[in-house]
Amino acid sequence: MSLADELLADLEDGGDDGVEDEMEVGLEPIAEIDEIRSMDTHDDPKNLSIRSIAKLRDSSELKRVLSDIAEFQQVARREAVAGPTEADPEYQLIVEANNITVEIENEISIIHKFTRDQYSKRFPELESLVPTPVEYMRTVKELGNHIDQSKNNETLQQIITPATIMVVSVTASTTQGTKLDRDELTRTMEACDMAIELTDIKMKIFEYVESRMTFISPNLTIIVGATTAAKLMGLAGGMTNLSKMPACNIMILGSQRRTLSGFSSSQNMPHMGFIYYSEFVQELPPDLRKKASRLLAAKCALAARVDCCHESVDGKVGDDMKADIVAKLDKLQEPPPVKTVKPLPTPIDVARKKRGGRRARKMKERLGITDFRRQANRMNFADIEDDAYQEDLGFSLGNVGKGNTGGIRGPVVDSKTKARISKTLQQKITKQNQTWGGSTTVRKQVSGTASSVAFTPLQGLEIVNPQAAEKKVQEANQKYFSSTSGFLNLKK
Repeated sequence: MSLADELLADLEDGGDDGVEDEMEVGLEPIAEIDEIRSMDTHDDPKNLSIRSIAKLRDSSELKRVLSDIAEFQQVARREAVAGPTEADPEYQLIVEANNITVEIENEISIIHKFTRDQYSKRFPELESLVPTPVEYMRTVKELGNHIDQSKNNETLQQIITPATIMVVSVTASTTQGTKLDRDELTRTMEACDMAIELTDIKMKIFEYVESRMTFISPNLTIIVGATTAAKLMGLAGGMTNLSKMPACNIMILGSQRRTLSGFSSSQNMPHMGFIYYSEFVQELPPDLRKKASRLLAAKCALAARVDCCHESVDGKVGDDMKADIVAKLDKLQEPPPVKTVKPLPTPIDVARKKRGGRRARKMKERLGITDFRRQANRMNFADIEDDAYQEDLGFSLGNVGKGNTGGIRGPVVDSKTKARISKTLQQKITKQNQTWGGSTTVRKQVSGTASSVAFTPLQGLEIVNPQAAEKKVQEANQKYFSSTSGFLNLKK
């Protein structure tokens, strides 16, 4: 073989190996691409079935719990538990059933998200109009592709309120969604059926737990309810362990610790557990929930010790504790008392000496009320009073002038209350009031029958001037005390 033939043979051998290598190398990317495509096809949520996501309904664990519940429901109910509570098989079933209800809640949330993603193509606004997961899926099952028939749907009226139905019907007439195809509608209806079935299973478990918790822990059930009591016992590890825990640890049973690195923790409540989220506490105002959870935790610690020792099977201790809790919470919710305006207290004064004696008595007599004023202040029953003045309505003289004669009779002047005047003023008043016979001047208001003719024993009839004496006095006053006369020189 020549050198040229050897080179050609080597070249052919190398070329075949290179092609095989290229083919082997080229097969791997094709396989990877097919694998990626198959993974994308299986991972696409629009093409997935609900059975591949939510597997709890068909699990053997749920079926076993339901069969055990059916067996125990056929057995007659017992009144008490003999021995440790944790050793009772029905108690173990209650704890297991209570734990599986939490898994059912999580499964319903997953199905709700799947249904929302599927049905958003047909009615995207329904998610905001019906926020509750179970109500949303019942509404989706009832509507389907015919969302324009929601207004007169009687079945839908049993799921949501009439006001929500009105809003849904109005929004459905203006939605931009498109109809679902047969496969999408089948997957959506299957998810709705699974969620409704899981909800019925959860309610069945709740009914069983509530019916059986009353004889395992009657007092604890009365305080916090059957569901919360089962959760507390399951997380604590049994009734014996729960009875050994203090109230501060019972209150945080069921709390979830969250690490919010870089985020606000104002809404994070790490010390709030099953008791805080129980129905009794959540019905209270938000500002009283922490205080109520502390109060409930303290009573739960006492009730757990009573139930662990199988005391008070009829639940009397639990009823008393619950009444005490309700009374304290009602007291906290009472409005503050209205502040009453109180008068000032009587001042504590030292008793002063009272002035006595004749002078004080005379002063009291002068300042005392007169008989005239007493009569004016007194009124007769069922008598119509006459106003004393036209401009002062309601002002009357009382009993003044209402004697038997019908005339106004002046009251008797009391010398004790009479105004005191000096002797000089009394003389002046007496002098002014003096009258002489025949005086008919305007200033002298005397009787009109007075005359200036007088009868004397000496001369018989005489004409007398009754003002002669007064003229002499006036002339003397004008002469000596006149304001216009001057000084007179008297001759010795």
